[in-house]
Amino acid sequence: MSRWLQLPLYLGLILAQCVYVFHFWVELKDLIGAALGSESALQHIFQAVAVPGAKMPDKLNETTIMLVVLGLIDVVMISNLLIMVIVGGYETFVSRMRLEGHPDQPEWLSHVNASVLKTKLAMAIVGISSIHLLKTFINAGSYEPPVIIAQTGIHIVFLLSTIAIAYTDHLMTKTQAITIKHH
Repeated sequence: MSRWLQLPLYLGLILAQCVYVFHFWVELKDLIGAALGSESALQHIFQAVAVPGAKMPDKLNETTIMLVVLGLIDVVMISNLLIMVIVGGYETFVSRMRLEGHPDQPEWLSHVNASVLKTKLAMAIVGISSIHLLKTFINAGSYEPPVIIAQTGIHIVFLLSTIAIAYTDHLMTKTQAITIKHH
């Protein structure tokens, strides 16, 4: 029964998801407002994508729009990560949701286990890290080379960790298949 102690944790993640949804709509509203000429929305957009020490743009340009959109994509990817943790974790560690055959059942849920969940989470983290690294590269002139090198190094560590997790999962799956075959 102690598995039910995790339920408040998953409920907390659902609340965190609500915060991300709110943040997404605020950023989208400001992007649309800035495109329509709202000065306050434009200033908020500039502050959201500003790099400390860099010159702030004076008008909405393609780079600023791209950085805001990348921020929106980042929020969506983190939200997807939360869904994987909430639904997959609940289904794996707390209780079955009995979604088999339901039209809203996520495709990946039918074959989720702790190992698959770890691999999917690691891949999502690599995707999120890629967006942050792309933002850094777009603003590369505003960063010192050691910062860019450190962020690239961290991203490579995430990537290598994901490959190691996926490879380990692959080896475990093959070993289980061989074990089942010999029984």
